[in-house]
Amino acid sequence: MESAIQREQRKVTWLYGLLDAARERAERSARAQAGGGGGFQQRVDRETAEYERYRALAQFAAVEHGLCFGRIDARDGDTLYVGRMGLRDEEGEPVLIDWRAPAARPFYTATSFDPGPLTRRRHIHTRGRRVVDLDDEVFDLAGMRPADRDGLVGEAALLATLRKGRTGRMSDVVATIQSEQDEVVRAAFQGVLVVQGGPGTGKTVAALHRAAYLLYTHRETLSRRGVLIIGPNPTFLRYIERVLPGLGETDVGLATPGELFPGVHATAVDPPRVAVVKGGPEMADLLRAALDRRRPVPGDDVTIEADGMPVTLSAVAALRAHEHALSLRAPHNIQRRVFVHDVLAALAEDQLERMEKSADEPLLKLLEEGGLTKELKEILEDDSSLLRDEHDAEYAKEVLWQDPAVRALIDGLWPEFTPQEFLADLYADREFLEGAGFAALHREPGAAWTLADVPLLDEAAELLGYDDREERARERREESLREEEVRYALGVLQVTGVEGVTAADLAERQREDRGPVTAAERLADRDWAYGHIIVDEAQELSAMAWRAVMRRVPTRSMTVVGDLAQTGNAAGARSWGEMLSPYVGDRWRELRLLVNYRTPAGIMRLAEDVLAQVDPKAEAPKSVREEGDPPTAVAVDSASELPALVEAERVRVGEGRVAVITSAAWLPLVAAALPDAPTGVTPESLDEPVVVLTAGQSKGLEFDAVIVADPAGIVAESDSGGHDLYVAVTRATRRLTVAHAGPLPAHLRRLA
Repeated sequence: MESAIQREQRKVTWLYGLLDAARERAERSARAQAGGGGGFQQRVDRETAEYERYRALAQFAAVEHGLCFGRIDARDGDTLYVGRMGLRDEEGEPVLIDWRAPAARPFYTATSFDPGPLTRRRHIHTRGRRVVDLDDEVFDLAGMRPADRDGLVGEAALLATLRKGRTGRMSDVVATIQSEQDEVVRAAFQGVLVVQGGPGTGKTVAALHRAAYLLYTHRETLSRRGVLIIGPNPTFLRYIERVLPGLGETDVGLATPGELFPGVHATAVDPPRVAVVKGGPEMADLLRAALDRRRPVPGDDVTIEADGMPVTLSAVAALRAHEHALSLRAPHNIQRRVFVHDVLAALAEDQLERMEKSADEPLLKLLEEGGLTKELKEILEDDSSLLRDEHDAEYAKEVLWQDPAVRALIDGLWPEFTPQEFLADLYADREFLEGAGFAALHREPGAAWTLADVPLLDEAAELLGYDDREERARERREESLREEEVRYALGVLQVTGVEGVTAADLAERQREDRGPVTAAERLADRDWAYGHIIVDEAQELSAMAWRAVMRRVPTRSMTVVGDLAQTGNAAGARSWGEMLSPYVGDRWRELRLLVNYRTPAGIMRLAEDVLAQVDPKAEAPKSVREEGDPPTAVAVDSASELPALVEAERVRVGEGRVAVITSAAWLPLVAAALPDAPTGVTPESLDEPVVVLTAGQSKGLEFDAVIVADPAGIVAESDSGGHDLYVAVTRATRRLTVAHAGPLPAHLRRLA
């Protein structure tokens, strides 16, 4: 019997055949246009055709991956396939609907609470041109054909089972899931929405569906500014690909907290005590104080040798230049321009006076001896500076600026920094850090940037700014060139009488830099303002990280997704109000997801014990799944006994996935005991049957079976160790085993 994946593979293969045919037609059309006469009209026609071919081929290349990603089934029996572009069959009938077309709207707007005309929505996951997985969302089980009901795949099978529940509790649970998800997806676009949800509540998937819903209902706004999704690790990309492959690369940018500063991809983690210091709001004051320290004002005159002669910067002139630069409400590197100008002017004045004095000395000697005529005597007695050429001072400044000694003097009084140089310089300044009470930050230059460094680099960039004179001059030249091209194109159109194209369009087609701003280009521009930001695992962001995030969204239109009970970062959130109120006051609202439909109830009862130890006021989500084996504890002498436990779990879960979640202390031992299992979070490692992770790396992930190794070590590693243990025990969807070499921590007394 043909499986659901095989049936969809036949459809997807056929659609790719249509894509190849459309690509070939575009190539044939271009070859046909290549000939023709050499008149101007023919050249315009060929260039227009070439531009259209370029656009078509670029679109075909862009949709090669994820051409078809969805299917919607309606109550009236109609089935539509949704993809990244529209395609028609040989008879001209639409067979693939562009995700932006009105007909595709139900794919994004339907929810279990308000499905519209749909009975089912199917997500089709492909790798290249091969269908690798399917996920169904069923809205009307009774309205589906028997064959379709039997072929349900993914989480739809679980939700369909819930709908068959004979108890009132099951019916209530399904209604709760439906209403919770719907409220998240359709919440108002403006303002900050906090989605607080425990393990297994589907908060990430709900937030991503919200992204699709907002992009569809507010397309004009968000297509211009884009949406930024901040996820906890690179694996979050898989959620985007699997849940929302219809989000085009020009609409949505994806970044981890370690990538919020352009050019930096930090993955290293600081020790908890250092992370707390770096993440605290006091760091903003420390950076400002460190910058002030690097702009000293000399108390005495400073004399250096420049261009073969001494030149002096007086203390008064240095103070005046310093105050003038600070009076400019601009970043440090922009203020430096004013400072450099004033210092060079003072040095040039001193140099010219010295040169004039040197030139006048022989004449003054003659004057004393009475050997000058009356006219020369009168000239010397006047202010000789009046005889200077008006360009002398500017020329002297230019010459001085080229002198290394002058550069060194200016750099010592007002240095120019990149954010990386400034932060590395600060970390190396042991004396200043100890005096300011931040000795824990000291480190030698050359160390890799950590996750906690990224917000500080962004803060430094805000303080420093950059000298954009060359960039602005280039933009002025380009704008002038564009205006000239448009004037030329207008003249061409008037002479030739060509219709159907504007002068601006014709000019733009001749330019090499055409095309929309991509998500990657937006991420590389830290001044870009996004239309909406979604932050997943938001409880892990420090106060300094929130400052960096808020700079990207001046409108404060955000979806914040997380669970305070799972905060593992020592500098992370303890309350949403504490993190958000400095930016939005009380203009934020919280929606809570309270139903866990993935984790078996037996495992959640153990998780509730852990949560009661670390946060007695917190409420764990209620599980609706009673099936599955109860969690067990196994005493081991060392990590060397883990391979037998792993193999036993692999046998029990069959083709399912197994994770060993261990303390950082045991991580190298577990990795050595399981040499074939990848360690750490990458999209590739999570395709393997067994993976080894720390509790922090396992956030947001789920596995059929989980072995928690060294639970006492996880608890003892930091002040957030209990929260990390809560994360570890809630990653399993079927089986949980705790492997311990010593006494079990009090959090797990149920297993004793």
